[in-house]
Amino acid sequence: MSLKSNELNSDSFSSSIPLEVEEVVGCLRRRWGVTYDLKLLIKKDRIYLQMMWGFLEQQSFPLDEETFKENLNRTLEIINRAGQSDFVRNWLKNVQAKPRLGRAITLPLPMDQRMDEFVL
Repeated sequence: MSLKSNELNSDSFSSSIPLEVEEVVGCLRRRWGVTYDLKLLIKKDRIYLQMMWGFLEQQSFPLDEETFKENLNRTLEIINRAGQSDFVRNWLKNVQAKPRLGRAITLPLPMDQRMDEFVL
């Protein structure tokens, strides 16, 4: 079954179990064999989760593992507080695309009142 991010129905993902760093790291390593960097991007009145092309195991990656996990934890904290953990978890498990050099994979996060506090 192939799911694209715009086919995911956010109404069925009202977040129950928070995402944790080790869960996300394990999922990335199982799916792609590397630990891609995840970043939040705020553009106008939207928030996007981006899976970047850089990964922890890359020799030129600018962060050590501890700093990488601290940054990932901050990103996941926002996702969890916004109630989007199940939505993001499902995307991580089902996204068919893979980041390529210079091209991130982007997930638009559903906007609601909880997400509004993160958009200025």
